[in-house]
Amino acid sequence: MFKKNIFALALATLFGSSSVCAVENVDLLIKNATVLTMNDEKTIFQHGLVAIDGNHIVAVSDGSNLSQYSADKTIDADGDIVMPGLINSHTHVSMTVFRSLADDVPDRLHRYIFPLEKKMVSRDMVRIGAQLGNVEMVKGGVTTYGDMYYFEDEVAKTVDKIGMRAVLGETVIKFPVADAANADEGIQYAVDFIKQWKGHPRITPAFAPHAPYTNTTNALKKVTQLSEKYDVPVLIHLAESHRENEVIAKRSHGKTPVGYMEEIGALTPRLVGAHMINVNDEDITLLKKRGVGIAHNMSANIKSAKGVSPALKMFDNGLRIGLGTDGPMSGNTLSTIDEFNQVAKVHKLVNKDRGAMPPIKVIEMATMGAARALHMEDKIGSLEVGKLADVIIVDTKSPNMTPVYNPYSALVYSAYASNVKHTIVDGRILMKDRKMLTVDEASIRDEALAFAAKVRKTVIDSGEVVR
Repeated sequence: MFKKNIFALALATLFGSSSVCAVENVDLLIKNATVLTMNDEKTIFQHGLVAIDGNHIVAVSDGSNLSQYSADKTIDADGDIVMPGLINSHTHVSMTVFRSLADDVPDRLHRYIFPLEKKMVSRDMVRIGAQLGNVEMVKGGVTTYGDMYYFEDEVAKTVDKIGMRAVLGETVIKFPVADAANADEGIQYAVDFIKQWKGHPRITPAFAPHAPYTNTTNALKKVTQLSEKYDVPVLIHLAESHRENEVIAKRSHGKTPVGYMEEIGALTPRLVGAHMINVNDEDITLLKKRGVGIAHNMSANIKSAKGVSPALKMFDNGLRIGLGTDGPMSGNTLSTIDEFNQVAKVHKLVNKDRGAMPPIKVIEMATMGAARALHMEDKIGSLEVGKLADVIIVDTKSPNMTPVYNPYSALVYSAYASNVKHTIVDGRILMKDRKMLTVDEASIRDEALAFAAKVRKTVIDSGEVVR
């Protein structure tokens, strides 16, 4: 799989490995780094190195074996933090073009967002919004994300172009939307999308039933069956709101949304549930038993006043839980780093315990935890030999990051998304020294602003208020 220095290996074979030290040529070498591996032992290497060949990590060490490697490209981290790429386990990336609209409208999803989407969502909107969101995430150190929206084939094209990794769910919902007249059409659209993109090295297509209460039992069962047939994930909003609780309780003779999903056979290891705010101990037991992934979206949840998920309890009980941002109309940014501070502090507050949710747990939820939530922990989430080379380098020289006594604390309580210097996905440098290398950031921003002018004209300047 990986390139070798044939001459050096031949010498080692001829004279014995103890007499000749083989020099291995790799594509990319990161040296002089504070390496947060996020492996099971949470190993940290001061002055460490990470060697990448092709799209895999071939070495992670304390740097004492630096002379064993030659590289086509070398990054001298100069003490900066090198860590796994961040994983945003739940968002709606294309909604960047709607950011800052009606932020404080009560019952916003039903009164504002659904009507707005009916007027404005199109293939063009999805592409433009996804391009902008992708750049925001790469510049904030997000290398993989889980997404739910319409026209996900357009999102896939943007992910492919920029070079990110993503699990992309095509929305299934019971009422007419931009790309389907009903749930059956949405399911067929999803099947076609899955057939088109399955097998891509960085893109995992998926089904995305919006929520239990916005789909029928038959539709949810059908999606579950088809996810088994096509061997793909299912992304869903679950246990998020009181409205959902009421609808599902009436439908299922008093069951919780999690209990209802279990009853209909939809609570499977393929499922990734976003929010999980209204869950009880019985629900948590079921979620762990079924291996369900969970996306914890602190900023969006507290902004909407829906409550605080018992995420710490779920994490401590070994559930597959990772951080997400929700869409940029909900949490407003797509920066996982911006979630760190709130996740740590709000869980301390609700638990009335300063020691609750320490920084190391937050960073695990943003890396290996989110990888587990997306059922990708064997491929990403930590810096270990054999894993895919998704790596970020975080500046420790800026005023807000000086000094660093504890790298986990510095990341959680001090870091900004703008402290990310370099972003690497699949062994490819997507951003170097804050400059995007695979897409034209300026033209993407300009196109988003042009679309925003259309939104302004349709929604604001026309005097029409979307309700």
